[in-house]
Amino acid sequence: MPQKSPSRIHVLGKPTGAICNLNCSYCFFLDKEQLYPNSRFRMTDEVLETYIRQLIEAHRSSEVTVAWQGGEPTLMGIDFFRKAIALQEKYRKPGMSFENTLQTNGTLLNDEWCEFFKANNYLIGLSLDGPRKLHDTYRVDKAGGGTFDRVMRGVRLLQKHGVEYNILTTVNRVNAEHPLTVYRFLRDEVGTDWIQFIPVVERLNEGGVTLYQEGTEVSERSLRSGQFGNFLIAIFDEWVRHDVGKVFVQTFEATARSWMGLPPGMCVFSPTCGAGVALEHNGDLYACDHFVEPNYLLGNIQQTSIAEMVGSDRQQQFGQTKLTALPSYCQSCEVRFACHGECPKNRFLITPDGEPGLNYLCADYKQFFKHVNEPFKILATLMHKGLPATEIMQWYVMHDRKLKEQELLRSRLKQKAMSKKQGFGTPKIRNQSHKKA
Repeated sequence: MPQKSPSRIHVLGKPTGAICNLNCSYCFFLDKEQLYPNSRFRMTDEVLETYIRQLIEAHRSSEVTVAWQGGEPTLMGIDFFRKAIALQEKYRKPGMSFENTLQTNGTLLNDEWCEFFKANNYLIGLSLDGPRKLHDTYRVDKAGGGTFDRVMRGVRLLQKHGVEYNILTTVNRVNAEHPLTVYRFLRDEVGTDWIQFIPVVERLNEGGVTLYQEGTEVSERSLRSGQFGNFLIAIFDEWVRHDVGKVFVQTFEATARSWMGLPPGMCVFSPTCGAGVALEHNGDLYACDHFVEPNYLLGNIQQTSIAEMVGSDRQQQFGQTKLTALPSYCQSCEVRFACHGECPKNRFLITPDGEPGLNYLCADYKQFFKHVNEPFKILATLMHKGLPATEIMQWYVMHDRKLKEQELLRSRLKQKAMSKKQGFGTPKIRNQSHKKA
């Protein structure tokens, strides 16, 4: 095994490639169908077995994640995933355990799917962008119709069968304007306790397509500058007062880890990348899920092993470039330790001093990280002392009470000053004309 290959490799398998039963307007992956003309877009049993075997061989860790995404992976049918489970058992090393995950739009789920997920301890990611009106803005089917009811049916089936799941919410130009509506819906009506917020940044290529990570313009669905920062702050202010320890928001979890001096657990906030690759339906392996395009094709697993490709100089350089290409403007930033320039796919702006490589979401993340600095310092202190993180909510009760008292005092002083200015409430002057005899 190549020495440069990490002990754990995260492969995002796409058994149907870009094929999906929906037509979500902002989906960056649908255009990838153009990379494979005349393909059936179905992973063969041969490619599947090669993949599972090589993935296990590539691990020097006892824990292996087998992750499926798309397109829509459930289009493969349950039998495909039953074969995947059987192959895990066939090639399992002594003491090795597996975590199976699958990202789905939820519209094709039924009792049989959910029974399978539960029996095999799957973690399901389900895409839901908020209540009906917000969700159906962009998450539509091939006929342009809304998908909210079908997705919610999938959520309830997962809950019915006790399947572990989380919600993936893409934050776009429309739902970004309604952060608390989105968050409270997911928390209170859906009943989820784990949420991922993924910012929509679609770079437009020549002709208005999004096939490659090129261009400096973004689509009309993409976030405007400032939207994502405001979105995260509004939800954080709600979460930190009411939901710490009850609802887990991926961005907040990663931020807390950064403030504690730990790895963030999110590749976008890591200093380097390269250990997370994408596997297409035909066995092609790409440097990253966001760079499934010819210039980032590492090879095919039927000719070269996953470990060899991930450990190659080319892939190592890809991962290190995230660090080495960071503009000096970012290197000196006070919140660099939490951001590290975020994902390279979003680095297409010019810094104030004229250097290329500034992240499109830079101002948003800077705004958010500065806003949460004090509470996350408190959280880090609590955790280092072995105290429950939930104590931050009591701190906020006292904090908000103090602010309310200060505001009330300022209001009273202002009223008193206004009264004096207008001559009201002053002592009466005794009539000096009446003197005592």
